[in-house]
Amino acid sequence: MQMIFFSSDIDIIDELKINNFLENTITSYDINSLENILSAFSKPFILIADYDSMAQDISKLIATNKLPKNSIILEKVPEIASGKMLIGHGVKAYGNSRMSSANFNQMIQTVVDGKVWTYPELTTSLIKSSDEYTISEDSKTLIDHRLSQKEVEVVYLILDGLTNDAIAKKLDITTRTVKAHISSIFSKLHVSDRLSLVLLLK
Repeated sequence: MQMIFFSSDIDIIDELKINNFLENTITSYDINSLENILSAFSKPFILIADYDSMAQDISKLIATNKLPKNSIILEKVPEIASGKMLIGHGVKAYGNSRMSSANFNQMIQTVVDGKVWTYPELTTSLIKSSDEYTISEDSKTLIDHRLSQKEVEVVYLILDGLTNDAIAKKLDITTRTVKAHISSIFSKLHVSDRLSLVLLLK
């Protein structure tokens, strides 16, 4: 998939390209050139934006509902508050601009697959920020209709930020059984991971 870099920091772009063996990328250094590129672009693409140099422009794209569907935001020092805000506005991935090549490739593949990628601490924080009392009535109806009673219990514990081992201990079942319940939950609710589950039920 074509990658479009959005940054005014040439060093960061070069670093990302070299460290992740990227070729045939497009680079935009300001919002006007980005809008020109996007208006002329017909192929599927991923936008990789540098939050350190383009935060104001990214905010404008969000405010005007012009942020591309497959957007990744990277920052030298990722912050949980920034990550929550960006993911909440539809960004597909948020993380460290200097992450390892393995993590970068995993992130890209996750976005290509149509899923949301975040680093572990942000994922945990996103899950914990959605407790059982804040899910909507529609979400409660959905899980009550589609899931078994035990699966519903597991969902609420996931939303409370518990790990598989902690859920197993709380429900007095094995971790293997918890994993089986979670797999069934994902299948029945058509989600692929915990973060997708949280975003569905929020």
